[in-house]
Amino acid sequence: MTQPTPSLARLRVSRRSFVAASATVSAGYFTSTAAAQSKSPNEKLNVACIGTANRAAEDIKGVMHETIVALCDVDRKYLDRKLSEFPDARPYKDYREMLDREADRIDAVVVGTTDHHHAPATMRAIRAGKHVYCEKPLTHTVEEARLIAEAANEAGVATQLGTQIHAGDNYRRVVEIIQSGAIGDVTDVHVWVGKGWGGGDRPEKADEPPAHLDWDLWLGPAPERPYARGRYHPAQWRRWWDFGQGTLGDMGCHYMDLPFWALKLRHPTEVEAEGPAVHPETAPLGLIVRYKFPQRGEMPGLNFTWYDGNKIPREIDGNRVPANGVMFIGTKGSMFADYGKYKLFPAADFADFQPPEPTIESSIGHHKEWLKACRDGSPTTCNFDYSGALTETVLLGNVAYRSGQKFQWDGKRLRTDNPAAEKFIRKEYRSGWEVA
Repeated sequence: MTQPTPSLARLRVSRRSFVAASATVSAGYFTSTAAAQSKSPNEKLNVACIGTANRAAEDIKGVMHETIVALCDVDRKYLDRKLSEFPDARPYKDYREMLDREADRIDAVVVGTTDHHHAPATMRAIRAGKHVYCEKPLTHTVEEARLIAEAANEAGVATQLGTQIHAGDNYRRVVEIIQSGAIGDVTDVHVWVGKGWGGGDRPEKADEPPAHLDWDLWLGPAPERPYARGRYHPAQWRRWWDFGQGTLGDMGCHYMDLPFWALKLRHPTEVEAEGPAVHPETAPLGLIVRYKFPQRGEMPGLNFTWYDGNKIPREIDGNRVPANGVMFIGTKGSMFADYGKYKLFPAADFADFQPPEPTIESSIGHHKEWLKACRDGSPTTCNFDYSGALTETVLLGNVAYRSGQKFQWDGKRLRTDNPAAEKFIRKEYRSGWEVA
């Protein structure tokens, strides 16, 4: 779960010691460049933030004690709101321009956009030699996740996926208990989330985009389509295949992260899904995905099932369960867990249970962990190698659903035995937005 350690020398040369000031006319919000001084690793980092509202606003809070040198958002209202907090930040509406023009000033980039922009923004930042924090899921397609992980490894930059719950103490205790063998060999895992991002048809009526929103830039790499008020931006985009990945894409990286970590998972070997008839535009309101994972060292092969929306279970292994959670089923018992608690079954068998001594240190904070890595090359727990494989697995569930067939998965080669699945593993991009 660690990543290559970038040398301090590499960190120090991430921007030049001096760049002559110049001014130009630009299509973006900022219209000039300025001098930048190189800094010691002990000084504040220069951070650029792509996306400024909603989840992105929370990520900005996580890095606000650094120097926010640039802010980017396609919605001028959101951007202006955040600029009132960081008046010295340079504003942009196109992150491609921002990364080009600010390359000598930026140390690190936070990506908090819609899913379909994650890979284009993240890849450009990595190629520029910048450390990157990206919200979950890491990418919009399986292929993008592999490309991003490989590029980050090659560049030696510090990376972190925005799965903030990974920093919580409860997840750490669950991992320790599972790996101690308290419930024996885990053979089955069930993960479920009651949320339902899905449903709906493409609007028949087109609306004029509001003046504060650059609709073409919002679409970015996605195919062109007319703006429709209230249907995409700002809150409904997750249900549309062109922009999000439904509930699985929204919540899978949070809840599947726990068994991924505890059971040392990497790539499944088989994936199948069931749900309503596939809609060409939107995700389903309920989905079940079944994965098979191979043996890992002394850990046996694993059956892994995801449920969401109106497909979630009410009972697992004879136990009533709430709307969200994870159930590990082992040869000596079972364990329920969610973000903040865990419980062992049968309760009578574990009445006197004493958890093992903690072996996983408490996190200094999910964002702080990444910022520390940016400075000194220390490892992060959700770096793009780990979270890239997690994202691939999450998104493979939608590949199986949309293709309509179970398939065998070759994780090393990024290939299936199902030709119908191939078109959902990767995608085409509008010119100027490619990921490579």
